[in-house]
Amino acid sequence: MVTLQLRQLDVPQGQRLLLHDVGWDEFETILEELGNHRNSRIAYDDGVLEIMVPISEHEDDKEIIGDLLKTLLEELDIEFRALGSTTFKYRKMLKGIEPDQCFYIQNEVVMRGKKRLDLEVDPPPDLVLEIDITSRTHIETYAALGVPELWRRLKNQIFIYRE
Repeated sequence: MVTLQLRQLDVPQGQRLLLHDVGWDEFETILEELGNHRNSRIAYDDGVLEIMVPISEHEDDKEIIGDLLKTLLEELDIEFRALGSTTFKYRKMLKGIEPDQCFYIQNEVVMRGKKRLDLEVDPPPDLVLEIDITSRTHIETYAALGVPELWRRLKNQIFIYRE
């Protein structure tokens, strides 16, 4: 068996790395080693860990659509909490995901001021935004976690999925 350190891996922008047979504890350790201030995104589904590094076009689109949504919510005088690419994980389901952008809207008051999120007691975000340019959205993971609304930008269109 070969053991590699995370620092030995280099995932270029616009690419993704798939790791198979990753246990939950290994997933948690990888998240800790990657840290909170990084340019990669992760998706974990029952032992398969995907690490993606977005390109600048992806980030531009995420910011534009996210800012438009924030402006709309503010104009409609709707309270919200934007949590960016916060890591959402649920051990019992063996699922973890980092959206491109997420919002608490209906559950904003429940989540107001919380510093740590735990999907075993806290609700999932009310709305998730995903930009698909070089990677794919894990629709089934969001559905399993109970996210009620997903906006997915794909090839200059926005698709809205609701539970």
